[in-house]
Amino acid sequence: MKASRIAAACAAAGLTVLTLSAPAFAHVSVQPEGPAEKGGYAVVDFKVPNERDNASTTKLEVTFPTDHPLASVMPEPVPGWKVEVTTSKLDKPLEMHGEKISEAVSKVTWTADGDGIKPGFFQKFPVSVGQLPEDADQLVFKALQTYDNKEVVRWIEVPQEGQEEPDNPAPVLRLSAASEDGHHGSPADDAESAEKASTDTAAADTGSSDDTDTTARVLGVVGIVVGAAGVAYGVLAGRRRGTA
Repeated sequence: MKASRIAAACAAAGLTVLTLSAPAFAHVSVQPEGPAEKGGYAVVDFKVPNERDNASTTKLEVTFPTDHPLASVMPEPVPGWKVEVTTSKLDKPLEMHGEKISEAVSKVTWTADGDGIKPGFFQKFPVSVGQLPEDADQLVFKALQTYDNKEVVRWIEVPQEGQEEPDNPAPVLRLSAASEDGHHGSPADDAESAEKASTDTAAADTGSSDDTDTTARVLGVVGIVVGAAGVAYGVLAGRRRGTA
């Protein structure tokens, strides 16, 4: 009885912790698929959870940084959503692969063709970006999340180091140090890396599956041997009793 009460109390406490901590994670965020190295290219995911229980998210607007403009921005198609890329003139042209770039992407907007992100679900919006700045540790992307009831949540507050997270934090992409070989990659490299990662994962899964099958066969054989030994022992014991 006491054990069941303790278990129930622990479960209730755990549920309370989850309930209290959930809102801290329920905001628009950005995470790279692999490394996001300074001076390189990366595929990043804008993750959008639905925070409402009575409305669906039907639009996402992400404003790209102007202090470190990105000349190459290529969204990946997302089923059920149409995407619009907005570019703006740069005050100071960028140089990329030996060419002068006078425009850069200032905003990407995703609009749902259907129901959008329903309550209890989230959606990822992948984008290939580059060339990442070499003189910054992070990039801030401000986002607007629109629901089908016309409510707009503005994820635009920039988190400050050493301070509590704001109520509506802007998505922040952390940049890692450039690799020692100095290879910064390109959008094509991103696609190749993603394909290789998928292949490696599949190979690892296959190897794991093979190992599991081998282990199961060995255990099966051991079980058969043990069972046969038990039967033989029982027969011999019976004979001894009969003889006695």
